[in-house]
Amino acid sequence: MSTVHEASLKEEQLSNTFAALADPTRRAILAHLAKGEASVTELAEPFEMSLPAISKHLKVLERAGLITRSREAQWRPCRLEAEPLKDAANWIEQYRQFWEQSFDRLDKYLQELQAKEQQEDKT
Repeated sequence: MSTVHEASLKEEQLSNTFAALADPTRRAILAHLAKGEASVTELAEPFEMSLPAISKHLKVLERAGLITRSREAQWRPCRLEAEPLKDAANWIEQYRQFWEQSFDRLDKYLQELQAKEQQEDKT
């Protein structure tokens, strides 16, 4: 697979992850799954919506690679898949570093202004 194709797939995965995370119900479902496996019924309990509506949310999360569903006898557990979240966190990290550097430059500038003001007050 070419690196251009890999980059394109990674970008698509990142877009799918952020699209899935855009909904508060889906974020709550992921928070629940971070504590361990759960069935659709268990995931639906805190919400005032039908099981088909919860299933639609789960399909979005599954397409984004954020959860997997399996079948164990009659139980169909959902599991959190954290790798796409790690990729999203890494992408966000770049911007955290940018903001920290910006704040560091601003802090340095403010310190220079204060030093200049103190120098002017002495004269």
